[in-house]
Amino acid sequence: MLAIARKLFWENGYKSTSMRDIAKEYGCKPANIYNFFSQKEDILYAVLLEEMEQIITPIQHLEHDESSDPIAQLHRVIESHLNLTLSYRRSAKLLFDVSLKNLSKEKRKDIIALRDKYDLIIRKIIQRGIDLNLFPEIDIKLAGFMIASMITRSRIWFHPEKGMSIPDLADFITKFTLNGLNRAQ
Repeated sequence: MLAIARKLFWENGYKSTSMRDIAKEYGCKPANIYNFFSQKEDILYAVLLEEMEQIITPIQHLEHDESSDPIAQLHRVIESHLNLTLSYRRSAKLLFDVSLKNLSKEKRKDIIALRDKYDLIIRKIIQRGIDLNLFPEIDIKLAGFMIASMITRSRIWFHPEKGMSIPDLADFITKFTLNGLNRAQ
Protein backbone atom coordinates (compact mmCIF):
# COMPACT_ATOMS: atom_id res chain seq x y z
CA MET A 1 0.00 0.00 0.00
CA LEU A 2 2.85 2.41 0.81
CA ALA A 3 4.52 1.68 -2.52
CA ILE A 4 1.28 2.47 -4.34
CA ALA A 5 0.77 5.65 -2.32
CA ARG A 6 4.37 6.72 -2.98
CA LYS A 7 3.85 6.23 -6.71
CA LEU A 8 0.54 8.10 -6.78
CA PHE A 9 1.85 10.95 -4.65
CA TRP A 10 4.68 11.40 -7.12
CA GLU A 11 2.63 11.01 -10.29
CA ASN A 12 -0.39 13.09 -9.24
CA GLY A 13 0.97 15.13 -6.35
CA TYR A 14 0.07 14.63 -2.71
CA LYS A 15 -2.85 17.06 -2.75
CA SER A 16 -4.34 15.59 -5.93
CA THR A 17 -4.16 11.99 -4.69
CA SER A 18 -7.20 10.88 -2.72
CA MET A 19 -7.69 7.96 -0.37
CA ARG A 20 -10.09 6.66 -3.03
CA ASP A 21 -7.27 6.76 -5.63
CA ILE A 22 -4.97 4.79 -3.34
CA ALA A 23 -7.70 2.25 -2.57
CA LYS A 24 -8.59 1.79 -6.23
CA GLU A 25 -4.95 1.23 -7.22
CA TYR A 26 -4.46 -1.10 -4.24
CA GLY A 27 -7.60 -3.06 -5.13
CA CYS A 28 -9.73 -2.39 -2.08
CA LYS A 29 -12.45 -0.05 -0.87
CA PRO A 30 -11.43 3.28 0.70
CA ALA A 31 -12.92 2.12 4.02
CA ASN A 32 -10.34 -0.67 4.13
CA ILE A 33 -7.48 1.86 4.10
CA TYR A 34 -8.97 3.58 7.13
CA ASN A 35 -8.39 0.34 9.06
CA PHE A 36 -4.67 1.13 8.79
CA PHE A 37 -4.46 4.91 8.34
CA SER A 38 -6.86 7.46 9.80
CA GLN A 39 -6.00 10.10 7.19
CA LYS A 40 -3.96 10.63 4.05
CA GLU A 41 -1.28 12.51 5.96
CA ASP A 42 -0.61 9.34 7.98
CA ILE A 43 0.17 7.52 4.73
CA LEU A 44 2.54 10.26 3.60
CA TYR A 45 4.22 10.20 7.01
CA ALA A 46 4.63 6.40 6.82
CA VAL A 47 6.15 6.69 3.32
CA LEU A 48 8.65 9.36 4.37
CA LEU A 49 9.44 7.65 7.67
CA GLU A 50 10.08 4.35 5.91
CA GLU A 51 12.45 6.01 3.44
CA MET A 52 14.40 7.85 6.15
CA GLU A 53 14.71 4.73 8.28
CA GLN A 54 15.94 2.77 5.27
CA ILE A 55 18.56 5.45 4.61
CA ILE A 56 19.80 5.58 8.21
CA THR A 57 19.63 1.95 9.37
CA PRO A 58 22.50 0.57 7.22
CA ILE A 59 24.84 3.44 8.17
CA GLN A 60 23.84 4.19 11.75
CA HIS A 61 26.77 2.24 13.18
CA LEU A 62 29.18 4.59 11.38
CA GLU A 63 28.25 7.48 13.66
CA HIS A 64 30.50 6.12 16.42
CA ASP A 65 32.87 3.93 14.37
CA GLU A 66 36.30 5.32 15.14
CA SER A 67 38.15 2.21 13.98
CA SER A 68 37.45 1.92 10.26
CA ASP A 69 38.73 4.11 7.45
CA PRO A 70 36.70 7.34 6.97
CA ILE A 71 37.10 7.01 3.19
CA ALA A 72 35.54 3.53 3.30
CA GLN A 73 32.83 4.88 5.61
CA LEU A 74 32.05 7.71 3.21
CA HIS A 75 31.81 5.25 0.33
CA ARG A 76 29.46 3.08 2.41
CA VAL A 77 27.16 6.05 3.09
CA ILE A 78 27.12 7.06 -0.57
CA GLU A 79 26.49 3.56 -1.89
CA SER A 80 23.83 2.77 0.70
CA HIS A 81 21.97 6.03 0.07
CA LEU A 82 22.21 5.58 -3.70
CA ASN A 83 20.82 2.05 -3.49
CA LEU A 84 17.75 3.27 -1.67
CA THR A 85 17.35 6.51 -3.61
CA LEU A 86 17.54 4.83 -6.98
CA SER A 87 15.35 1.89 -6.01
CA TYR A 88 12.53 4.42 -5.52
CA ARG A 89 13.69 6.53 -8.46
CA ARG A 90 10.61 6.27 -10.61
CA SER A 91 8.03 6.37 -7.87
CA ALA A 92 9.41 8.95 -5.46
CA LYS A 93 11.56 11.37 -7.42
CA LEU A 94 11.95 14.34 -5.08
CA LEU A 95 8.84 13.27 -3.15
CA PHE A 96 10.68 13.89 0.10
CA ASP A 97 11.39 17.54 -0.55
CA VAL A 98 8.02 18.53 -1.95
CA SER A 99 5.91 16.55 0.54
CA LEU A 100 7.50 17.53 3.82
CA LYS A 101 5.35 20.68 3.92
CA ASN A 102 2.20 18.53 3.83
CA LEU A 103 2.93 17.00 7.22
CA SER A 104 1.72 18.34 10.54
CA LYS A 105 4.32 20.15 12.61
CA GLU A 106 4.88 17.13 14.88
CA LYS A 107 5.27 14.61 12.05
CA ARG A 108 7.50 17.00 10.11
CA LYS A 109 9.70 17.29 13.21
CA ASP A 110 10.09 13.49 13.31
CA ILE A 111 11.20 13.29 9.67
CA ILE A 112 13.53 16.28 10.01
CA ALA A 113 15.10 14.67 13.10
CA LEU A 114 15.91 11.59 11.03
CA ARG A 115 17.30 13.75 8.23
CA ASP A 116 19.44 15.56 10.80
CA LYS A 117 20.70 12.20 12.09
CA TYR A 118 21.80 11.32 8.56
CA ASP A 119 23.56 14.68 8.23
CA LEU A 120 25.30 14.12 11.58
CA ILE A 121 26.64 10.73 10.45
CA ILE A 122 28.14 12.23 7.28
CA ARG A 123 29.64 15.12 9.23
CA LYS A 124 31.24 12.82 11.78
CA ILE A 125 32.82 10.77 9.00
CA ILE A 126 34.21 13.89 7.33
CA GLN A 127 35.48 15.18 10.67
CA ARG A 128 37.25 11.84 11.29
CA GLY A 129 38.89 12.22 7.88
CA ILE A 130 40.05 15.72 8.83
CA ASP A 131 41.33 14.50 12.21
CA LEU A 132 43.36 11.78 10.46
CA ASN A 133 44.71 14.32 7.93
CA LEU A 134 42.95 12.55 5.08
CA PHE A 135 41.04 15.75 4.27
CA PRO A 136 41.97 19.37 4.85
CA GLU A 137 39.95 21.58 7.17
CA ILE A 138 36.62 22.18 5.46
CA ASP A 139 33.11 23.28 6.29
CA ILE A 140 31.80 19.81 7.15
CA LYS A 141 28.18 20.93 7.23
CA LEU A 142 28.33 22.28 3.69
CA ALA A 143 30.31 19.26 2.46
CA GLY A 144 27.67 16.94 3.92
CA PHE A 145 24.86 18.85 2.23
CA MET A 146 26.68 18.68 -1.11
CA ILE A 147 27.21 14.91 -0.88
CA ALA A 148 23.55 14.29 -0.02
CA SER A 149 22.48 16.59 -2.86
CA MET A 150 24.56 14.71 -5.42
CA ILE A 151 22.93 11.47 -4.33
CA THR A 152 19.39 12.82 -4.27
CA ARG A 153 19.64 14.58 -7.63
CA SER A 154 20.79 11.36 -9.28
CA ARG A 155 17.10 10.33 -9.16
CA ILE A 156 16.45 12.76 -11.96
CA TRP A 157 18.89 11.50 -14.55
CA PHE A 158 20.12 8.03 -13.54
CA HIS A 159 19.02 5.03 -15.56
CA PRO A 160 20.75 1.66 -15.11
CA GLU A 161 20.28 0.72 -18.75
CA LYS A 162 22.32 3.69 -19.94
CA GLY A 163 25.77 2.37 -19.14
CA MET A 164 26.30 2.87 -15.41
CA SER A 165 25.41 0.67 -12.47
CA ILE A 166 24.65 1.89 -8.97
CA PRO A 167 28.03 0.60 -7.66
CA ASP A 168 29.77 2.42 -10.54
CA LEU A 169 27.92 5.60 -9.66
CA ALA A 170 28.79 5.17 -5.97
CA ASP A 171 32.46 4.83 -6.91
CA PHE A 172 32.27 7.93 -9.11
CA ILE A 173 30.53 10.07 -6.47
CA THR A 174 33.00 8.87 -3.83
CA LYS A 175 35.99 9.75 -6.03
CA PHE A 176 34.42 13.07 -7.00
CA THR A 177 33.77 13.84 -3.33
CA LEU A 178 37.28 12.89 -2.26
CA ASN A 179 38.76 15.03 -5.01
CA GLY A 180 36.57 17.93 -3.90
CA LEU A 181 37.43 17.43 -0.23
CA ASN A 182 41.11 17.32 -1.03
CA ARG A 183 41.00 20.50 -3.12
CA ALA A 184 38.65 22.50 -0.97
CA GLN A 185 41.07 24.81 0.78
